[in-house]
Amino acid sequence: MLRFALMFFVIAIIAALFGFGGIAGAAAGIAQFLFYLFLIIFLVSLVMGLARGKSTQ
Repeated sequence: MLRFALMFFVIAIIAALFGFGGIAGAAAGIAQFLFYLFLIIFLVSLVMGLARGKSTQ
């Protein structure tokens, strides 16, 4: 999924350079969604790792 986020980011940058507002907006929206999705997954895995680490001590 990180590959898709990077791909949509590059598409958004290229579209912004060429001035295609609709394409840039759609690609940036998808990239923003993927960013928040990865952030949520990171936070969940961080909390699970911390909870798992404290139970073994």
